[in-house]
Amino acid sequence: MALRNIVEQGDPVLTKKARPVRDFNGRLWLLLDDMRDTLANAGGAGLAAPQVGVLRRVCLVMDEKTEEYYELVNPEIIEQDGEQTGLEGCLSVPGKWGIVTRPEHVKVRAQDRRGDWHEYEGTGLTARAFCHEIAHLDGHLYTELIDHFLSDEELEEYQRQQDEQEAGEGA
Repeated sequence: MALRNIVEQGDPVLTKKARPVRDFNGRLWLLLDDMRDTLANAGGAGLAAPQVGVLRRVCLVMDEKTEEYYELVNPEIIEQDGEQTGLEGCLSVPGKWGIVTRPEHVKVRAQDRRGDWHEYEGTGLTARAFCHEIAHLDGHLYTELIDHFLSDEELEEYQRQQDEQEAGEGA
């Protein structure tokens, strides 16, 4: 297993639609293992194969509650509801943040590394990550959904408000 380079915004691979995985073999397993190491090293919530330069429908999403990674091969969103608006960033757009509205709850159907089908559900950050990573597989970045990148001051203010809100909920 190895760390792969994360492709950054401006690289054309990030704007292309990834191809379905047809062969569930050692190459796929190596890709998934490398992506897991790369994601853990980068400290993100998810990573899609195009972000490491591979145009295949493969992504990893971290479950917010268990902090385990879901390996999603040929994923598709089969159910979504509710709405959440919040801070979003991307390993392919380092150091930049924007406000994005996504579904609050998402159910995904995907294959695992052996080709078996499974369904995964998530809310909050996990639902956001499902949408974000699957969008990468279709050649889209979260930057298409924001009005503007937050300045350092706006980011600080947003985080302060979130901290105050969380402190109020815990009281």
